[in-house]
Amino acid sequence: MSRLDHTFFRRDVLEVAPALLGKRLVRRYDDGREESFLITETEAYRGEEDLACHASKGKTPRTATMYLPGGVLYIYLIYGMYWMMNIVTGTEEDPQAVLIRGIEGFDGPGKLTRRLSIDKSFNAEDLVTSSRIWLEETGLLPSYTTSPRIGVDYAGEKWKNMPWRFKVK
Repeated sequence: MSRLDHTFFRRDVLEVAPALLGKRLVRRYDDGREESFLITETEAYRGEEDLACHASKGKTPRTATMYLPGGVLYIYLIYGMYWMMNIVTGTEEDPQAVLIRGIEGFDGPGKLTRRLSIDKSFNAEDLVTSSRIWLEETGLLPSYTTSPRIGVDYAGEKWKNMPWRFKVK
């Protein structure tokens, strides 16, 4: 399998989010053990204009990672207990990210980060050069459905209803 390069990630989030479906997420642990899972569900967050996106309030210490060039992880904590794993997309200073909502065998972004031992130390990790987490091409092009994103009612009718959730059928 070939590792995805920066070219893959440095595109618009609405291209990258569905293209991630069927890609292999590989996690290498400190003991040298490796596991891999196919990505089954994603959600797109598209810059400062997207009121459901953390960047809608501009660049802050929390969101600074989203302003990096695509291909790095944006990790943040919700409810004081769940780490969310996002992949930054697009170009520098254009904050876009894909939330990884599901991998084979694990639905729910908090469950998958717990399973993969993902925490704040992964924030800004480059998926192209990392020795502990990366994505690989599989050649799969799975069929998928789209639907509104989950848990973004605060963003208002327009943004909460964007069909930017992508799930393998």
